[in-house]
Amino acid sequence: MTSEDMLAKLMAQASTQGGDLVTLRAIVEESSELGANRVLHKLGLEDDNAHEDLDELRDLLAAWRAAKASASKAVIEWAIRGVMALLLIGIAVRLGVSDLLR
Repeated sequence: MTSEDMLAKLMAQASTQGGDLVTLRAIVEESSELGANRVLHKLGLEDDNAHEDLDELRDLLAAWRAAKASASKAVIEWAIRGVMALLLIGIAVRLGVSDLLR
């Protein structure tokens, strides 16, 4: 019996016998499982290799985050170096170091 059949049976039972708590709970459980299976099928994750695929995606995401953090850190370091170089050049000009070089 498929999930769809079970859900149809439970709905029929609820409509004829009334919706007691056990029946309603079973309807919610079956419909949740059916919905989850549909989502997994639409995402292409219903096969036996889905766990490995998700592990690879997590590894790829972690690598992307690490690369992004490293790149932003490098940009900030280079910006600080540039500001410090400009500051040193400004101090050298202010002190007249350019006159000593001539």
